[in-house]
Amino acid sequence: MNHPEYLAFALPAFFLFLWLEYVVVKKKKLKNIYKYESSVSNISIGIAERLLNLFITVSFYNLYVWIYENYSLLDISNAWWIWVVMLLATDFVWYWYHRLGHEVNIFWGAHIVHHQSEEFNFTVAARITTLQAIVRNVFWCILPFIGFHPNLVMTILVVHGVYSFFTHTQILEKQKWLEYIFITPSLHGVHHASDEKYLDKNYGDVFVFWDKLFGTFQKEEEKPRYGLTHPINSYSFLWQHFHYYLELYEAARRKSSIKEKLTIYFGSPAVMDQEIRPIIEKKWMSKNKVNSYHFKYKGYINLQLILSFVAMSILTYYFDQFDNLTKGFFVAFVLITLINIGAQLEQKRWVPYLEHIRFLVFCNFFIIQSHNYFLLILPFLFVFIIEKMFNFSNWYQKSILKII
Repeated sequence: MNHPEYLAFALPAFFLFLWLEYVVVKKKKLKNIYKYESSVSNISIGIAERLLNLFITVSFYNLYVWIYENYSLLDISNAWWIWVVMLLATDFVWYWYHRLGHEVNIFWGAHIVHHQSEEFNFTVAARITTLQAIVRNVFWCILPFIGFHPNLVMTILVVHGVYSFFTHTQILEKQKWLEYIFITPSLHGVHHASDEKYLDKNYGDVFVFWDKLFGTFQKEEEKPRYGLTHPINSYSFLWQHFHYYLELYEAARRKSSIKEKLTIYFGSPAVMDQEIRPIIEKKWMSKNKVNSYHFKYKGYINLQLILSFVAMSILTYYFDQFDNLTKGFFVAFVLITLINIGAQLEQKRWVPYLEHIRFLVFCNFFIIQSHNYFLLILPFLFVFIIEKMFNFSNWYQKSILKII
């Protein structure tokens, strides 16, 4: 489990299936399946999660080993039927992790990002945050504690990840007989719906048993309306990740006692004051966005997205060989780029300054690697010149972002 480079070969498969889905959508002339800005946002969040997950996966595997070797309750064999039991056990844990992710505010803050998209396609499967991955891995600790070997746990979780990917699509026709046993794209689409009758339904990942047992099963009747009941209307990388925690902080700040504050963080999202979000948006969101505007330089967005994916793949393949400085550079470069993409879609006035920061990170990394430290001043000097002599930021805001 200490060889993350193998994951690099699996990453292109995501884009292969994404392309195949897009081809089918176009061939069948299906509408409202893909939206450019939404798809870019979904993929950006997925790249960030895969990138940061490199640092936590091995850590949690080591934690599982420690729990298994020191505290496991049972000595469970590796017989073939144990794999079936393990699949059922992980799906049971998944159900409760997923359900609590919807019913407890502090967990919903990590999971809400997955539900923000108002489209439902393969890109949504990538819309997982690192915070959600951490919460999920904490829940998996129960499995080695019971006595399942960590290698078995990690293998079955890969199966879950692959299966859940294929439940995020609308191109497959409903197979009603499958819905007696498995979570299908139709059933998971219900889970992503914001319609009243579909809320808080179908938490299972592979099997429908748990939803039927605990009263949360709902088959698709009318076509779902995807997304949140209160959409955030933003493609900002940062805002999508953290807006709900800002809302929680503001809601807790208004309470006087510790008990009331804890009730906010560990209470239900259903009772959150919906008047808080507009206040948070007014405080934190810039006012320069024009709703009718669409960022026209899609080629530049696409190039940045491709560079981010390539950088993430390189880091994945060479993760064990890179030193901490190199790892830090890749993380910084990719995250700045992903934030930049979202900010461009949102017409954020500070985008040109973020371009400068990315340029400085890129140049200074290679200068440090070459040990020619006296050259570190040159990138800063270049930024100073293009700002003072050519007013780069002003040109960028007017010509690229179309901020008047």
